[in-house]
Formats: sequence, C-alpha cells, structure tokens
Amino acid sequence: QLQLGESGGGLVQPGGSLRLSCAASGFTLDVYGVGWFRQAPGKEREGVSCISGSGSGGRTNYADSVKGRFTISRDSAKNTVYLQMNSLKPEDTAVYYCAAGQNRGLCDDEYDTWGQGTQVTVSS
Repeated sequence: QLQLGESGGGLVQPGGSLRLSCAASGFTLDVYGVGWFRQAPGKEREGVSCISGSGSGGRTNYADSVKGRFTISRDSAKNTVYLQMNSLKPEDTAVYYCAAGQNRGLCDDEYDTWGQGTQVTVSS
C-alpha cells in the first residue's frame, strides 16, 4: 500500500527543461529521505539528487554531473517531491526513479520504497 509514482518525463531538446514529480500514497513523504535516481541502458543506477526529511532540515545533495542544473524540492501539502531539470544534456537521458527511506537523505543511504520510473530523453 506504500507507493510512489513518478511523472513528468518526456522528450526534450538539449538545453531544455523538465520537472519530474514524485507523489506518495499511503504514507507521509515529508518525514522520509527521498532520492532521485536514474539508469541509462547498459549502465548502473546512479544517484542524481537526494533530500533529507523535513525534520532533519531538508538538506539536499546532488551528483557532480547535475550541480547547478537540477533542483530537488518538497511540497509537503501535496505529499510530493520534485526534480526541476534545466539545461538538459543528451547524457541525462535515462529512466528516472524516485525512492523513499528512513535515512539521512544521502544518495548512498538505503531506500526501501521505489516508484516505477519515468523516461527522460534528451535529443535533437
């Protein structure tokens, strides 16, 4: 019954923007660490950006490859976490997943509940 659902993926040109949404059902997302991860064909899953629970200060973390371009945020009233992606590059192409866990909001921490993923394709 604890579920996460991603939305907002699609096809964009290099330099474009997308906003991904991660909505929770069956639990209050605000108290959990939440991460965005991605997996490209033939590659291992990569942590993109993670955020700690609101009670832990809502600290954010970013992979070096996306710093300055991506922003993770929460809307507690909507039980949703977002990933704003700007200045997209072809190498950002991947399936993006959100996940939640009782952790510090670091991307190397354990995440127990995962969404199904949303495809992001950056191509001209």
